[in-house]
Amino acid sequence: MTGSQEQDNTPSTQDAATTHGIVVGVDGSEQSVSAAKWAAREAELRGLPLTLVTAYTMPVFAASALEAGYGVPDDTMIRDGAMQVLQGVVNQLGQLEVPLVHRVEMGDAAGVLVDYSANANLLVAGSRGRGGFFGRLLGSVASALPAHAKCPVVIVPKGEHASRAAAGVPVIVGVDGSEQGRIAALAAALEAEVRQSPLRVVIAMPPISGAVAWLPATVDEQSLVGEMRERLEAGIDWLKSEFPSLEITSDIVDGVPVDVMVNESKTARLTVVGTRGHGGFTGALLGSTSQGVISHAHGPVMVVPYLKDSRLAHRASFGPTFS
Repeated sequence: MTGSQEQDNTPSTQDAATTHGIVVGVDGSEQSVSAAKWAAREAELRGLPLTLVTAYTMPVFAASALEAGYGVPDDTMIRDGAMQVLQGVVNQLGQLEVPLVHRVEMGDAAGVLVDYSANANLLVAGSRGRGGFFGRLLGSVASALPAHAKCPVVIVPKGEHASRAAAGVPVIVGVDGSEQGRIAALAAALEAEVRQSPLRVVIAMPPISGAVAWLPATVDEQSLVGEMRERLEAGIDWLKSEFPSLEITSDIVDGVPVDVMVNESKTARLTVVGTRGHGGFTGALLGSTSQGVISHAHGPVMVVPYLKDSRLAHRASFGPTFS
């Protein structure tokens, strides 16, 4: 990344070269302000630095003017404008109890944030923006962040507020029995533990009746559900062994994945999904499923990338798995 400006508002006790802490992309829009406020609460909850980032690119006409001999464009005005927008968001956050850094970067919004994610605990973005930073967020940028980020990505909808932080509001994770689903479940369990919230594990089960005709005549719909329940409970036992103090419940919910998780998000402190799975739940997560959940969720959505985790090796000892 090039051309960075930054300001530290609080003395940092953590090496900035080691981690950016919670990184949030802002452009001054109402959506990005909601994301910044959510990220600030998250940073204070975890005791991590908060890094606000905005990005800009030179307009195409500037390059054309340069080629035509109209003079060398100066990006100072654009950069200053970006810094003013960033400072406006900082002012709305007020005094924080964690180190605050804000930076202006020249480059593509998604690329800048992906670069930051390599050294961040969490990457946060609003669901829509003004165009300069997140105008394409529900298009290529929304796909790029979950697909390429090196840390979990949280998409925060407009108007998100702190009421979800009330006691008893659960973190909800969607799983499908895949290894990616188990990674998402581990991440969700950690989020619930940090928040002192219960964890609800959900499997979305599209109606079987329409598919039974394609299955062997010996397949029993009820036995399929029973087998799914058995494997889900084994997975819950595994999770509880890793997070013994965490309250964990589970459920098999009838419906297509995107509808199930959008509905679950109404009562979730945080909705968690993985980047890919068997197909039934997260196989299309970077396609219609992810866009549906991110676009229509009623609260923050965390997308967890696949990361190697030694705890996965212990899962088989707790009972049957889906894969």
